[in-house]
Amino acid sequence: MITLSDIESAADRIADAVIRTPLLPARWADAERPLWIKPENLQPIGAFKIRGAFNAVGNLAESERARGVVAYSSGNHAQAVAYAAAAYGIAAHIVMPEETPAVKVQATRDHGAHVILCGAGEREKVAAEVLEQTGGVLIPPFDHPDVIAGQGTIGLEIADDLPEVDNVLVPVSGGGLASGIGTAIKARCPAAKVFGVEPELAADTTEGLRRGERVDWSIEHRNRTIADGLRSQPSALTFAHLQQVIDGMITVSENEIRTAVRELALRAHLVSEPSGAVALAAYRQKRTPPGRTVIILSGGNVEPSTLADIMAG
Repeated sequence: MITLSDIESAADRIADAVIRTPLLPARWADAERPLWIKPENLQPIGAFKIRGAFNAVGNLAESERARGVVAYSSGNHAQAVAYAAAAYGIAAHIVMPEETPAVKVQATRDHGAHVILCGAGEREKVAAEVLEQTGGVLIPPFDHPDVIAGQGTIGLEIADDLPEVDNVLVPVSGGGLASGIGTAIKARCPAAKVFGVEPELAADTTEGLRRGERVDWSIEHRNRTIADGLRSQPSALTFAHLQQVIDGMITVSENEIRTAVRELALRAHLVSEPSGAVALAAYRQKRTPPGRTVIILSGGNVEPSTLADIMAG
């Protein structure tokens, strides 16, 4: 399990590589729930994943980095590892599902990574084959203490900028983001509540936390959601963190996700991918306690045609 000290060390390690995103006040929010947006879509690769990737790659020994890195991802982690590898001048081999939006695949290639496309549900198996072939070091998208600690630096920034925060709403997929942020918030702002948010069509974590054990939803089931970045499931490591730091889960519909993408674009002037907008969709349900609320806009790497379709209603 990661600690506040791990997250503070990560913050020092990645300080020169990531943007310290501001908390943007949403003047159009509900009076009883003042709202701030943490816009991780403003990161160099358009998503929060850069934090965990740089912390994990940066914490490797020189001899390990020289072997190159391997990752598997539906998109944003792929770009983050490719970007970090380029910064360190090392090779990166990235396995991505065939259904990944083309904008994310191309962005990963643009950072110099070798991309291997695979079938649905096969990315971990194919990544294992690539590891065997290349001798590289695996940087998983969420199932790694260094990755979780890197994502947790968002929580440190929230605590510094709004120490009196009451609620933090975080998208949940593999659980690394919520695990890291939750750990930081619980340590620095113990009175605050942390809520995880999932699409109704990929709500395996909601069910798992309710039952007290991980559950398995088929990839075909999870792939139905428009929120392509939220189709993964927690590992044993992240689920253990979530059980400790999550105060509640909120699920959102596909229509609510689309409405939130439009609202962020039209009222906050921020481009969000569907996965990045779920926290705002949950905020609009008014299911959290009154008080100062922060939502994590986790990423903005949306296919242009998808964004056009959503904006057209």
